[in-house]
Amino acid sequence: MDESKGITHNGTTLLTRQNRKQHNQAIVWRNVMLFGYLHLAALYGVLLMFTSAKIATTIFAILMYQVSSIGITAGAHRLWSHRAYKAKWPLRVILIIFNTIAFQNHVYEWARDHRLHHKYSETNADPHNANRGFFFSHVGWLLCRKHPDIMEKGRGIDMADLLADPIVSFQKKYYKFLMPLLCFILPTIIPVYCWGESWVNSWFVATMFRYTFSLNVTWLVNSAAHMWGGRPYDRFINPSENITVALLALGEGWHNYHHVFPWDYKAAELGDYKLNMTTAFIDFFAKIGWAYDLKTVSADTVRKRVERTGINGHGDTQSSWGWDDKDLPQSDREAATIINKQG
Repeated sequence: MDESKGITHNGTTLLTRQNRKQHNQAIVWRNVMLFGYLHLAALYGVLLMFTSAKIATTIFAILMYQVSSIGITAGAHRLWSHRAYKAKWPLRVILIIFNTIAFQNHVYEWARDHRLHHKYSETNADPHNANRGFFFSHVGWLLCRKHPDIMEKGRGIDMADLLADPIVSFQKKYYKFLMPLLCFILPTIIPVYCWGESWVNSWFVATMFRYTFSLNVTWLVNSAAHMWGGRPYDRFINPSENITVALLALGEGWHNYHHVFPWDYKAAELGDYKLNMTTAFIDFFAKIGWAYDLKTVSADTVRKRVERTGINGHGDTQSSWGWDDKDLPQSDREAATIINKQG
């Protein structure tokens, strides 16, 4: 075996010690400096939050965090990455605006990387492979060049559905203009002109702290929720049920369940909105008809899966990225419950 190339498993390459050392050297120093500034600015924002910033600015920062999070969780994640439900154009417009405020790359790129993450989880084709440690899966993957397996396997991910969505295509085309306006410029201007906040407080609290905090919460789903917590649905995979991450990420921490049933619009078996505000958001729009064809899992299907791969299971599973993945087992499609079905 050539150790510099690694060990092949399920069509992807697992890192050997030599392979890992070579790849870790491909650092993108521009990203290191940018993320370094973001975190220093966010820490200064925390100081200002408790010393000179107005309460309205802190409240505004929290609201902007919630809005941008919904753009990721209900939008880029459950709608566009997993096709776990469908949305009419007014809701898709709302979600694309919220998603642009979040600035975690446009929906097309976010969904492509996330589908890769599910399809080839914990291998070199996984953009934030948790087997490379907490730091890499949290932020390190953004500080170095992508592994060649990501580029190779990424070309095989079906993205035709997003290319056919005019709202996603519009965001992709004009992202370099829309993102600075919605993520940085307007959140800084609004506190200054609406309630007389200082430019310094507005920039470091409402913009830098809010944006950096939002990034780290999303990253925790890739790192902490792949390392710590229970695995009641599939004990053979790393993703775990992490209550802290679920609370911070508006319901995205029930990660063992989510990797077993990535096409469930709730991303959890639980129906408690206190730890899954994203589900409450989607359910609200389902009631007014803007969200429909909500896919979820019956209690019987969950029970059978727990028996097969849970505490005493034997782990015969196949990875899929969501509802439209050709590798989604037909048994899952037949057993799915579709809420508010249209057409």
